[in-house]
Amino acid sequence: MGPLDAIWHLFNFLLTPIGLGLIAASLCKLAWWRPLRAVRWRRLALSAAGAAVLIQIIFLVWLGRDGRMLTYGAQVVGTALALWWTAFGPRRRGASAG
Repeated sequence: MGPLDAIWHLFNFLLTPIGLGLIAASLCKLAWWRPLRAVRWRRLALSAAGAAVLIQIIFLVWLGRDGRMLTYGAQVVGTALALWWTAFGPRRRGASAG
């Protein structure tokens, strides 16, 4: 495998979790636009995409393969938890009360 092939493999490996994080952050910002006025879209997107990429890597090591349905399901759950924590988690609740 040449260097260009390696770059394409890495790009395709990261495209799914990053895309999921960006789309989920956008939908979260649209659905809860009033409570999330103070939370920047970039912060939501970075936490969601970061969680999805981390899960993708963990499940690649654990299962030995990429592209399993278990991995994609875990990415959806992990992205939702990361978005909840960033948008409505305990730190956010404490900051808005004071």
